[in-house]
Amino acid sequence: MVLGMSLSTFTLLHVIISLAGIGSGFIVLYGLLNSKRLDGWTAIFLTTTVLTSVTGFLFPFEGLKPSYILAAMSLVVLAIAIVARYTFRMQGAWRGTYVITAAIALYFNCFVAVAQAFLKIPALHALAPTGSEPPFLVAQLLVLAIFVWLTWRAAKRFQLVSTRTA
Repeated sequence: MVLGMSLSTFTLLHVIISLAGIGSGFIVLYGLLNSKRLDGWTAIFLTTTVLTSVTGFLFPFEGLKPSYILAAMSLVVLAIAIVARYTFRMQGAWRGTYVITAAIALYFNCFVAVAQAFLKIPALHALAPTGSEPPFLVAQLLVLAIFVWLTWRAAKRFQLVSTRTA
């Protein structure tokens, strides 16, 4: 039991929150690429992404795993993004800091989604049963490359216009 729920129910809740974070994160990233703040979507993205990491810590502890380290890193990145966005209102260098940290937080969620896909989808699992085979590594490197490019584009474009909102 976790928070009064069966482990399977809690896992489902965690997955739904994670998918909401990923979906809203891509909407926010789209806004950044088009110089739009999308304040409501940003609040949803940051909240669900924080909840994704926090709920990840609530699963039964079976030793320190990479998932715990990634969740901790995500919470640090999210704290910086939240401070840049809401405390410093993306003024000056905080604008770029927000864009980069928000994109990193979204990347972390996508990294985990790819890893979970290779664990849960039989066809992918057959290609990389241990998660260290070339198909898994290629998929993760492709996701990383896409995020590096999208983050660079978003940081460049969002810097140009700071007053548009949607």
